[in-house]
Amino acid sequence: MATVFIPAQMSDTTGGVREVSLAAANVREVVAQLEERFPGIGARLQKGDALAPTLQVSIDGVLSTKGLRSAVGPESEVHFLPAMVGG
Repeated sequence: MATVFIPAQMSDTTGGVREVSLAAANVREVVAQLEERFPGIGARLQKGDALAPTLQVSIDGVLSTKGLRSAVGPESEVHFLPAMVGG
């Protein structure tokens, strides 16, 4: 099962849980399963049909550009990180 790390700023929606194990094939499934366990977190991770614009997702230490379509392996580590923006 993939290990999903919950951002500290979202731990209020999880009762302080910071890490969960999930069986998911992609980030969209990760978000759906997190929403089932922790109602309300999905709205903070996803906007419409995309990852929330304030977030990036890292899978196995690599930042993904595919957002919710990013593949997740059975042993993956998934981190939701604040998006880097600048000018």
